[in-house]
Amino acid sequence: MELEKNERINALFAFYQPLLTKKQNDYLQLYYADDYSLGEIATEFAVSRQAVYDNIRRTERILESYEHKLHLYAEFEVRNEQADLIRDYVQQHYPDDHELQRLVAGMETLEAE
Repeated sequence: MELEKNERINALFAFYQPLLTKKQNDYLQLYYADDYSLGEIATEFAVSRQAVYDNIRRTERILESYEHKLHLYAEFEVRNEQADLIRDYVQQHYPDDHELQRLVAGMETLEAE
């Protein structure tokens, strides 16, 4: 469960990072991406561990709120699933169609950006 939550927060962070304040960015980057403890972050910013905890939890709620309103991550996942289905179908039914293979690869490249 914790791993799922971490993956979700990291994904939401990737989509909505520009909407966060510098402090929110810094705390989430250190906590989720760089695996700092709450105590290490507190020491780094000369604040209490509780202040770091509160800020991170509040920022997680903000990220979820953005996703609830904008659906960027959910729509990204749907597009990726559809791209996977198309790629698998093309590979299974048209393995020798190099132009079609190229077009599917181009579609996947666009989605990764």
